[in-house]
Amino acid sequence: MGDNSILSVPSDMWPIADLFFGGIGSEINLNNEDEVALLIRGFFLLYLTIVILSVITFKLGFARKLPLLQAVVVYAVLIIGSFILTLFLGLNLPIAESLLAASIVLGIYRFRLHNERKSRKETG
Repeated sequence: MGDNSILSVPSDMWPIADLFFGGIGSEINLNNEDEVALLIRGFFLLYLTIVILSVITFKLGFARKLPLLQAVVVYAVLIIGSFILTLFLGLNLPIAESLLAASIVLGIYRFRLHNERKSRKETG
């Protein structure tokens, strides 16, 4: 029987995941509490980053204001979905990087839209 207390960490992670998991190394000994704590901290930070970027992207991309109950449901699904995405795909796909790019593009769009409406209001 093989030793199940060693967990391999991918070496080709995307930049944000690498930022949070960079100090771990290539293998984690699950019997070592310090290494497990680093793994959990890295996962939690990556999850929190993905949740925050998902909320920002949703707020910038969704034009209508939702009623309270619908907003609660949407945010609950965002939080649960972010956990699932982070758990299964967080180290292999650029989820946080994609959300960051989407947030930046939508932020620029919203800023330009706001300035255009403001200039129309002043001239019209």
